[in-house]
Amino acid sequence: MHIRIEIEELEKNILSQYASLSQNSKGRVIKEKSCQVRTDYQRDRDRIIHSKSFRRLKHKTQVFIAPEGDHYRTRLTHTLEVAQISRTLARALKLNEDLVEAIALGHDLGHTPFGHTGESILNRLHPNGFNHNEQSLKVVDYLEHTESRNGLNLTYEVRDGILKHSGEGKPETLEGHIVRVADRIAYINHDIDDAIRANIINIKDLPKDCLNCLGIGHGERINSMIIDVIKNSLGKDKIAMSEEIYYYTEKLRDFMFERVYLNKAAKGEEDKAKYIIEQLYKYYLKNFEELPIEHIKLYKDIELKEDIICDYIAGMTDRYAVNLFKEIFVPKSWEKY
Repeated sequence: MHIRIEIEELEKNILSQYASLSQNSKGRVIKEKSCQVRTDYQRDRDRIIHSKSFRRLKHKTQVFIAPEGDHYRTRLTHTLEVAQISRTLARALKLNEDLVEAIALGHDLGHTPFGHTGESILNRLHPNGFNHNEQSLKVVDYLEHTESRNGLNLTYEVRDGILKHSGEGKPETLEGHIVRVADRIAYINHDIDDAIRANIINIKDLPKDCLNCLGIGHGERINSMIIDVIKNSLGKDKIAMSEEIYYYTEKLRDFMFERVYLNKAAKGEEDKAKYIIEQLYKYYLKNFEELPIEHIKLYKDIELKEDIICDYIAGMTDRYAVNLFKEIFVPKSWEKY
């Protein structure tokens, strides 16, 4: 079969001159035989989807900790929304859809339980700090394991996009830049949706000039941002919004930080979540030998205890962290009261 070769030829014929072609990938750290059917970026996407780290995202907080209701976003649904927006942009711009999808699906694998609250407390506790971008790369490079290997051995371009999906570093591919933009479009809009659902804000609270420019409805605002990115990026070697749309997008983001992300009323369980993570971290510093043996076995080189503990806690889901805290710190006879 020559299906992969046919797909690679199709990419050459239909994608933009600025696209990252599968056959031009800088490759993997450990060389592997090519798949007969899938391109390298398609294989990366599949490895991420089938990973345990990806499945755990369904029980990790996006913004609201332990919300009451079935329709609030989780880290998994956020990831899927980023992947959808990324593919829409990539297809319109004739860039590599498989590469943007792989980056988008893997970009938050290193997120902690309890969302950015967990990240901030681990960053304070760990001597070398903690950053979910770097942790996401560590997950795909090292922590996610199968019977035959540690790490997913992803391509250079996917790893680069995962590491640089936010923050100061700039991705080396336009596909990586697409995920950066899609991530922001997704979380600003779905966090507004969730905050309204939680009665933290009302649609009337949003800046009127933002609504006039971008649209009142959730889908309308996303569409405005996507169309603007396409218009300003088509046939160019950069991914960008117009100055006007960028201004109102950032104004919405600033509004969300003021009214939701940094609002104690909106995140009433935050202090409890911080306490749980801090106590688990301190407990394992004193009782390192109680870490699961299968986790410790991942580390072949000499590692700081703090790194091993941090990796273990960062990989937990919200409910696993809560249940582990109860198991360690709550006397069994108390649990029925």
